[in-house]
Amino acid sequence: MTLKETNSTREAIFYYLELSIGIIRSLLLHLLAFGLVAGALALGLGLGYFASLISHTDIPDYTTMKSEINSSYEASNLYFAKHVRLGTMQTNLVSQSVSINQISPNLTKAITSTEDEYFYQHKGVVPKSVLRALVSSLTGIGAQTGGSSLTQQLVKMQILSSETTFKRKATEILLALRVDKYFSKTEILQAYLNAATFGRNNKGQNVAGVEQAAQGLFGIPASQVNLAQAAFIAGLPQSPSVYTPYKNNGKLKRDLSYGLQRKNTVLFRMYRDNKISYQAYQAAKKYDLTKDFLPQGEDSQKKIKYGYVYNLLTQQAKDIIKKQLYQKDGLSSTEVNKSGALSQQYDLQAEQLLANRGYHIYSTINKPIYNAMQRVIKQQGPSLGQTYHDTTTDANGNAIKVNEPVQNGSVLLNNQSGAILGFIGGRNFSKSQLNHAFTQRSPGSSIKPLAVYAPAIERQIIGSETKLADFKVNFNGYKPTDYGNTIQNRFINAREALKYSYNIPAINLYREVKAQGSIKPYMEKMGIKTLTANDYKNLGLALGGTDYGVTVADAASAYSTLSNAGQHADAYIIDKITDANGKVVYQHQPTTTKVFSPATAYITSNMMHSVVTSGTASQVSSDTTFNTSNLAGKTGTSNDNRDSWFVGSTPKVTLATWTGYDNYNGSSYNLTDASSEITNRFWSNLANEIYNTDPQALGTNLKRKRPNGVNKVSVVKATGKLPGRLTVNGQSIFASGTRKKSYYAGWKPGKTTKKFAIGGRDKDYNAFWKNYLQGNNPEAALHGGEVIPNEYTEGNGNIGIGQSNTTN
Repeated sequence: MTLKETNSTREAIFYYLELSIGIIRSLLLHLLAFGLVAGALALGLGLGYFASLISHTDIPDYTTMKSEINSSYEASNLYFAKHVRLGTMQTNLVSQSVSINQISPNLTKAITSTEDEYFYQHKGVVPKSVLRALVSSLTGIGAQTGGSSLTQQLVKMQILSSETTFKRKATEILLALRVDKYFSKTEILQAYLNAATFGRNNKGQNVAGVEQAAQGLFGIPASQVNLAQAAFIAGLPQSPSVYTPYKNNGKLKRDLSYGLQRKNTVLFRMYRDNKISYQAYQAAKKYDLTKDFLPQGEDSQKKIKYGYVYNLLTQQAKDIIKKQLYQKDGLSSTEVNKSGALSQQYDLQAEQLLANRGYHIYSTINKPIYNAMQRVIKQQGPSLGQTYHDTTTDANGNAIKVNEPVQNGSVLLNNQSGAILGFIGGRNFSKSQLNHAFTQRSPGSSIKPLAVYAPAIERQIIGSETKLADFKVNFNGYKPTDYGNTIQNRFINAREALKYSYNIPAINLYREVKAQGSIKPYMEKMGIKTLTANDYKNLGLALGGTDYGVTVADAASAYSTLSNAGQHADAYIIDKITDANGKVVYQHQPTTTKVFSPATAYITSNMMHSVVTSGTASQVSSDTTFNTSNLAGKTGTSNDNRDSWFVGSTPKVTLATWTGYDNYNGSSYNLTDASSEITNRFWSNLANEIYNTDPQALGTNLKRKRPNGVNKVSVVKATGKLPGRLTVNGQSIFASGTRKKSYYAGWKPGKTTKKFAIGGRDKDYNAFWKNYLQGNNPEAALHGGEVIPNEYTEGNGNIGIGQSNTTN
């Protein structure tokens, strides 16, 4: 190659090299510019997103924030109605606030080195830690813990909850910045040391605050802990349940290595931060801490008073607080309940708030009335039925003796407000904590007015004297009968059918009601929402045949609708909840729903009054000591006398009672044939005791006023319709005779026709008119059936899945 060619080649190489460098430089500049723009855009979007998250956040003022970060752990307080104190919620958390001067410097140094090494430098948050935690949360790369300064932890513990949604995290950061602005580092540290949790003490109690931690672990105040003890305490907040040396019964764990290793980690961080010398670090590492742990102690919890009320209020308060928590996070009940873990998380948060924040929970329970109801069940519980004795096997396979007493659940409820004034949860709380007032059982025939008669009156299918067929039926294999496998074999007016709780007329009427539309809307508007699609599909629902049943509280609530002009007020037991400072955090908002017209409610109640005066509950009128002229009620007994009910309403209150056995151990005990009479008598004694305690409580002197829309019509007693001319077997006749007053909700009946009743076959009507033409009593039993017009008749229903055969 010539020199000229060589130079030419070099020039070409240099040219392309310069060109490549230029391209790379240009590319890098473009990438850098793009990165800056993208970064700025991302920062802008991030700041915008952050701003949107906190845009609706209420920022507490200085006074409120000071009160919140320094609030000590205090259990919630429970109250009867009228602010009568019930007691304090039991909590397994002990705490004691002390000033920073009463805390050893060993502890303050250990905590800051472990929980927040930049505590004295940052302004409430550590930006790089927040960014690291955010990236970890979004990508799943790295440990998804940390990122919270000690100030943020304080905000989370005392102002917010532990839920970690992005919105909550953004609020946490904002409040941490505000706390750091308002308060000194010493004030923040003191608040944290009094609020943080430190595992369990030697009594098995959960501990909050370093003072109780020192006392519960080593039996000394926080001011006297040595370096090793301080490091151990400081290591606990990261995972209290893992590092605590004690079990939940206060016994020392066999393996203490996790907590001791954590203690050494804390010591190293203190040494690394130049807060202790190397010699002190080594000495504390070698220190035998196990000899300082206290032996097991005794937890002297006070006995719970009013156990059924206590459990009910604490559970309902937890549900209320839980709902507030997830709604604040923008979640629905469906979303929360779909995830067991998420639901459990909110349960835990609500429990912690109730245990620690000193709420005041005000209930609707009238203490004198509640005590009166307890006196009755205590005195007369044994008379409800015998106690059975049996043997079964425990979890270890050992034979044990068990007792099966008859149980009772009762509820007294205000019709207009829905407030539950009193209840009976069971015979003995110490032996069974199951609250039978809120446990689902088969309603038997107590469901008839709600599911059959009231909807039929509302849909203008019947009046109070409309005739219903009571003849042999077969609905695709379902062959219900009246009590004792009897059949009346006659046409019966609706009032009498309800009064004596005949089954076949109820089934015939229910079929007619269903043909005009579902009864589900009526039931759910009355507060009964536990019935299944299978329940609504089966005709047996008319007699109380359900998959799971209804609670006594739900039954009382539903019946209150009929004594409240067809308006249903949701039942409730918690009136309001306030925080420790008296601020209302929950207030029950009364809601009423129209279920039936006032005319329907009046007519149904009027018919149920006949149940009390001369029907299946006629003994109530003689057993009670007050005026029952405005009392309406209904009995109910399920198949084989498994459940026995009576629900009675005045214009002011509804009192529902249920009796039966729990049959926990696979047993199948039933009540006797006299169960309905026993239940009626118990209801009367219960109502008498309530009346004696407060004569105004039952509203016995309030009258049921007939509203506009109730039409009172004189009908032919034999047919339940107006007189009329018709042709029967080629013969023209005028159907008339004895007349009777019948009530209708906004309509009037037509003239008598050949088929004048609900249900019945051609041969049933032919037999009726044959008697009529022959001058015999057309209302007498046909086809050889037995008429039982005035005899006490109780029957059975069904608690299991499918149809109900017989019920009262």
